[in-house]
Amino acid sequence: MNLDTINVNEFFLNENSDFERKALEIFHYQAVTNELYSAYIQAIKVDIKAVDAICKIPFLPISFFKSHTIISGAFEPEIVFESSKTTGEISSKHWVRSKAMYQENTLLGFEEHYGSIKEYTFLALLPSYLERSNASLVSMAAYFMQQSGQGFEGFYLHDFQGLFDQLQTLIKGNKKVVLIGVSFALMDFAEQFPADFSKIIVMETGGMKGRKKEITRDELHAYLKKQWNLEAIHSEYGMTELLSQAYSKSKGRFQTCSTLRVLLRDINDPFDIRKEGVGALNFIDLSNQFSCSFIATEDVGKVYDIQSFEVFGRVDHSALRGCSLLLLNQ
Repeated sequence: MNLDTINVNEFFLNENSDFERKALEIFHYQAVTNELYSAYIQAIKVDIKAVDAICKIPFLPISFFKSHTIISGAFEPEIVFESSKTTGEISSKHWVRSKAMYQENTLLGFEEHYGSIKEYTFLALLPSYLERSNASLVSMAAYFMQQSGQGFEGFYLHDFQGLFDQLQTLIKGNKKVVLIGVSFALMDFAEQFPADFSKIIVMETGGMKGRKKEITRDELHAYLKKQWNLEAIHSEYGMTELLSQAYSKSKGRFQTCSTLRVLLRDINDPFDIRKEGVGALNFIDLSNQFSCSFIATEDVGKVYDIQSFEVFGRVDHSALRGCSLLLLNQ
């Protein structure tokens, strides 16, 4: 693998043994070329030469994306993705060397789970994301629409009537439709427009924070299924700090794509890494070649194997102190 060039197909791997080999190769590259990650490794006193398995790789606390520029090598970013935030919060920033690489990676990941993109028409209900110019989710959805080429695609901000009318037209035309939306907007739409959407895929992306009373994913899915006569709600798991996604087709159990694997860390001991169980989620994203591929998130869940997981909620911030370290204030 040439770590100085961009070829997204190099990262799409089906065998875990091959994934581990490539992950270790990227680790040894980023441990030297990523200034922030290198400082973190030194601070926690990890011997780089002793890292010979993915469970030994140090995972960078995701909070550093809010306070530092995290890049491997030297480049001018083509785009900087920025996370959403509530009042008083600091957003995360992801410096991306190639927007085209990100888009192609998301496309290949989707097609692993759903087949050819050209079979689908995409409609997006992403109001909180459309209000920002640098949301990775909007970039992904727009690229899916472009590559689909069906001619009926579109973003909907607050036009629920227009979205409903378009869905009815597509359903009558026997089109395969994916309605991808942020949770609070899907709930509002379902409340105002109950209907029979049993022939389409409804895919929620999370995003209730700061908009509505927090409810569980199970409660959200139960409500949407009832309002729209659906057997299952699909989900997409992604974040600003990752360039790869995971998907769930039912019951909130996510499956990773070939560039993504999930590990588990003990909430009280952030350096106790395992391949299954319940705890906080760590991700290895091979496509994060030019950022950091090893991220300790603030999500809590269950890992069944390194390719499937559930998300239960967020880690209490008091439990993150052992992971964050107050040592990188440069």
